[in-house]
Amino acid sequence: MGDKKEKGNMTALIGAAFLMATSAIGPGFLTQTATFTGQYMSTFAMVIVCTILLDVTTQLNIWSVIGVSGMRGQDIANKVIPGLGYFIAFLVALGGFVFNIGNVGGGATGLNVMFGLPIPAGCIISGAIGILIFLSKDAKEGMDKLTKYLGSIMILVVLYVVIKSKPPVGEAVAGIASFDQAGDLVLPLITLLGGSCGGYIAFSGAHRLLDAGYKGEKDLPKVRQSVLMGVGVSGTMRILLFLAVLGVVTAMPEIVGSEGWIASPPAEAFRAGAGVIGYKIFGLVIFFAATTSIIGAAYTSVSFLKTLHPFIMENEKWFVIGFIAVSTVVMTLLGQPATLLVLAGAVNGLILPLTLITILAASRNKKIVGDHYKHPTILLVLGIVAVILTGIGAVRSLPSILTIFG
Repeated sequence: MGDKKEKGNMTALIGAAFLMATSAIGPGFLTQTATFTGQYMSTFAMVIVCTILLDVTTQLNIWSVIGVSGMRGQDIANKVIPGLGYFIAFLVALGGFVFNIGNVGGGATGLNVMFGLPIPAGCIISGAIGILIFLSKDAKEGMDKLTKYLGSIMILVVLYVVIKSKPPVGEAVAGIASFDQAGDLVLPLITLLGGSCGGYIAFSGAHRLLDAGYKGEKDLPKVRQSVLMGVGVSGTMRILLFLAVLGVVTAMPEIVGSEGWIASPPAEAFRAGAGVIGYKIFGLVIFFAATTSIIGAAYTSVSFLKTLHPFIMENEKWFVIGFIAVSTVVMTLLGQPATLLVLAGAVNGLILPLTLITILAASRNKKIVGDHYKHPTILLVLGIVAVILTGIGAVRSLPSILTIFG
């Protein structure tokens, strides 16, 4: 009986880790990493390493406070400043919804690459898979298993492309210390950090652990263990994708800026690195990445809303299904909604510094974390650094919002 319970506990910990990791590994993740690798070559390794370190810092701060308090992000925010949680819940749900439209489109692109399916049909299939997961009897357990399996397969197939593309690993390692270009790499760093833990992503696994019953100081070691597993998965995928693209652009620098590269940098890189098989692998990866991100965005966005009203709490499953269904319909009928995606990027740039500074404030509030908990000073300091960096990104995103509404 004890072994069965321990197995269930480990399943939840791994499931939360993969939910967070695969939420981060969406279509935007693939495109951003490939685009910047083509632009900065081996020097981009420094951004990869810094992104992973700041991702660990951000996620540990957020998961620790959520775990020890036993409260979701929006409820913590309402304790810090009354009403702030409602505002954050609105931003996260809005950003998650619009990004989910893009995720559905990414899934359709993957099916088109692999099987030649028309984009509208691919949209319907991608959305239907997400809906079927939440229609199942054990929806959250199904979500845990699907994200774990698809995340593992993504890592393995990208590793194959790395081996085929033969990247200059020595140059990449040396690029980690390319401080002479550090100033040029700030914007890519902010962009990747927002994509790794911005919006709903940083809260996805933490909210999943609350649903699984992990809360209080006694469970904090397991919560942090799950964080490290999740960042390890997304970080491994980031490194492998970087190396795969670096191998291609080093051997064929002329590919950057080509017609195929402009259309889709990761697709062209995979095709050049591993031929037709590489191109099909890209289709598989972006389909899996989109599918897991659809699930993560829908689940986490609704988890930000469900404590705000009992009706949402009682009908959580149907709100998640409705979230996916509406995203699918919008993508199927309107195609790529460029204006909405620009708005989503801008909103996402605002969310991370706001939520992170709220969490840092909560970490010192005994009414939230209790009388005995002491939040590690190193996490607080590094969290402030992350707030400053992502704050720069937020300032840069404001013109996009003003342009849309102006």
